[in-house]
Amino acid sequence: MKPWLAYSLVRLGVFALAFAVLMIANVPWWLSAIIAAVIGLCVGYIFFGKLRDAVALDIVERRARPAGDSDSAAEDA
Repeated sequence: MKPWLAYSLVRLGVFALAFAVLMIANVPWWLSAIIAAVIGLCVGYIFFGKLRDAVALDIVERRARPAGDSDSAAEDA
């Protein structure tokens, strides 16, 4: 599984869990969404550092790749 997908699913799961708990506690939906987003951010930052680092490395590797191959360059010219 790609690291950005795993990290996104984990953050989305934490958000959904926090949002559901807050909604069960009768907190207004807009406040629940804001609080759940902050909780998801904090939990992702504190506990999922390895996944976050893997996402950053994946981004660096993608940016380091050449934009295209010589065949594509010849077709574009």
